[in-house]
Amino acid sequence: MPSVSTGKTGPIRFGVLGLGAIAQTAHLPVLSKMRGVQIGALCDNELSKARGIAQRFGVRDWCTDIEELLEIDGLDAVVICSPNHAHEVHVLSALKAGLHVLCERPLALNTRGVERIVAAAEKADRFVMVANNHRFRHDAQTLDAFLRGGELGKVSAVRVGSYRRRGPSAPWRLRRQEAGGGAFLELGLPLLDLAGWLTDFPRIVRVSATMERGKGASAVEDSALVMIECHGGFTVTIDVRWNYVGEEDRWWFEVIGTQGSARLSPLRITKELHGDAVDVSPSGAAQRDTVTIQSYRSELAHFVAVLRGETTYEQPKDQVRVYKLLDLIYKAADEAKEIRL
Repeated sequence: MPSVSTGKTGPIRFGVLGLGAIAQTAHLPVLSKMRGVQIGALCDNELSKARGIAQRFGVRDWCTDIEELLEIDGLDAVVICSPNHAHEVHVLSALKAGLHVLCERPLALNTRGVERIVAAAEKADRFVMVANNHRFRHDAQTLDAFLRGGELGKVSAVRVGSYRRRGPSAPWRLRRQEAGGGAFLELGLPLLDLAGWLTDFPRIVRVSATMERGKGASAVEDSALVMIECHGGFTVTIDVRWNYVGEEDRWWFEVIGTQGSARLSPLRITKELHGDAVDVSPSGAAQRDTVTIQSYRSELAHFVAVLRGETTYEQPKDQVRVYKLLDLIYKAADEAKEIRL
């Protein structure tokens, strides 16, 4: 486990690699307004995009190649938002250059890749954090406190899903060798991670999955329905699609316990009290940000606190278990059969 922080009293200087939608709508707007943080350099393989976004955010240094980025003096950390298939090699390159890393999902395309990253980070004595922003949502944090306190009794099931009305805009997201997966990887993985983080999945007993894919051997899935059964009867169901025909996008997350239930967006918690179902949802002030921006703001603030040594760093070893399960889900879908463990 890394034993050192940046040791800096001045601003933490970030490089941002990959200037697609998530960098432009979340990372850059948040980083540009954070105290004690400076965006030191931007990198994207499109020259005009790198230059234009650098000018928009007042960033002096920009480039089109990761090697150029890693050679810029004074950077402490890099945020990686490049296409999925490049994440592993970009994380490993940044670690080798002595930088700390915050990487967008997926950390790698398979379990072996995640294991290589965890080992490399430990060897380099650097911090690596995955951008699992749902963990940092205020409603998810509140639900976590309820669950850790046993407020809902024994959790028996998690039912989650995400429907997006339109598919991906980037062509590489439709090619499995580059994206790693389709609707489930993009929409289902964050739900899978959040469910595991909140409930600490017991030992997994069986996994089944059905996916609807486009034409061709390299096509990714447009939808997926996944069922995970764990020891003791605990089950997780994940339903996702990115070609939904409906009035609006949908997202749901529900936890069912023996003494109550809870759902997110917005947070609603119901408990059985004296034989009646009672709404015990906590009230709070309205948020000035969207849920997404709030979660990224909290996530990046946590990462900066880790770099300054102000909060505890946790190696992303839990991601090894998450990605082992992810591999099993795709195997079950590819082989069209239930996998028993």
